[in-house]
Amino acid sequence: MQLFTPLTLGAIDLPNRLVMAPLTRSRSGVDGVPTELVAEYYRQRASMGLIVSEGTYPSFAGQGFVRQPGLVTEEQVAGWRRVTDAVHDAGGRIIAQVMHAGRVTHPETTGGREVVAPSALAIDGQSHTYTGKHPYPVPRALEADELSGVIEEFVQASRNAIAAGFDGVELHGANGYLLHEFLSAASNRRTDSYGGSPENRARFVVELATAVAEAIGAGRTSLRISPEHNIQGALETDADDVRATYTALVDGLAPLGLSSLSILHRDPAGTLVQHLRGRFGGPVLLNSGFGTVTTREEAEALAGDGTADGVVVGRPAIANPDLALRWRDGLPLNEPDAGTFYSDGAAGYTDYPFWQN
Repeated sequence: MQLFTPLTLGAIDLPNRLVMAPLTRSRSGVDGVPTELVAEYYRQRASMGLIVSEGTYPSFAGQGFVRQPGLVTEEQVAGWRRVTDAVHDAGGRIIAQVMHAGRVTHPETTGGREVVAPSALAIDGQSHTYTGKHPYPVPRALEADELSGVIEEFVQASRNAIAAGFDGVELHGANGYLLHEFLSAASNRRTDSYGGSPENRARFVVELATAVAEAIGAGRTSLRISPEHNIQGALETDADDVRATYTALVDGLAPLGLSSLSILHRDPAGTLVQHLRGRFGGPVLLNSGFGTVTTREEAEALAGDGTADGVVVGRPAIANPDLALRWRDGLPLNEPDAGTFYSDGAAGYTDYPFWQN
C-alpha cells in the first residue's frame, strides 16, 4: 500500500505516510513542562511516520489551554527533550507544533496576561480556565509595530524546539488561533497593511513562516492551515475570498521551500485543496477534518491515488498507539474514550493496549 511507503519532508525522512495529528491532551501541568508520562505517550506512537506534537505556546500570552505545554522556559525545553529522546530511541520522528492562541484564551489561563488578536473582536463562548469557565474577553488589537515581536517569539520557540531535539516545527495557522485570525476576514478587520485585501491578511503568516525558516531551516519548517473550517469565529464563508486569501498565502510560501503544508479540510480531494497543493509545489499532508474520523480506507485512498503525499490522523492515533501496524495488517482498532481526551493522568492516555498476537 502506498500509505506504507517512505516519504521525505524536507530534512526529515519518514518510513511511512501516516502522520499523527497535533492533539491537545492537557497533561503537562500548570508549569507547562512535559512529564515522563507525556514522554511515554509519544514514545508509544513512534511507529507513525511522523508525530506532530500538541500545540505548544511560544509565549505565556499565547497559552490557550489549561495544562498546555510550552516552549518558553528552560524547564519546558528540558521536558520536551525527554519526549524527543523517548521517541527517537523508539525509532520515531517528531516535530513541535508552535501555536499562539490569540483571542481564544483568557487571563485566568495565561497568568493574567493580556489577550491579543489582529482586531478587538471577541468570540462567542466560554474559555475553560484554571478557575472555571469564563466568557472569552475582548482582545486588544495588536499594533503593527508589535508584530515583529510576536514573530520573534515564534522564532525563539522554534529554536527552542530544535534545542529540545525536535526534528522540526509546524506553525499552527489553523482552527481559529492567532495566525488563522489574521487570515480570516471575520476576525481581521485591520485597515493597515495586515488587513483588508486577501494579500494583506496573508502577509503576517508569510512573514512569520519566512522568519522561522531562516532561523531553523526551511527543510524543518511546516505550516498547518484549515480553510473554510469555520471554527472559533474565524469564519470563511465567501468561497472567492477564501481562494484568493489562501492562494496569496501559498504563493508567498512556495519560494521558501518549506518541508510541508498540512491542510485540514472536509474535502481533501476537492478543487480548493488541490489548487493549493499544486501552487505550493512541495509535500502536502491532508486531514479530512473534525467532522468524521479518518478510516484506513480513506487514508489509503488519499495516499494511493496521489491526492495527498501524507495523511494526518487524529482520534485513531489516540486510541491505537500501534495504529501503523493495525492499519497495515487490517487489524481491529481500539475505540477512543472522549471523556479522557482532556483529563489528567494515564487513563485514556498511555493505557490503550497494543495489539496482542
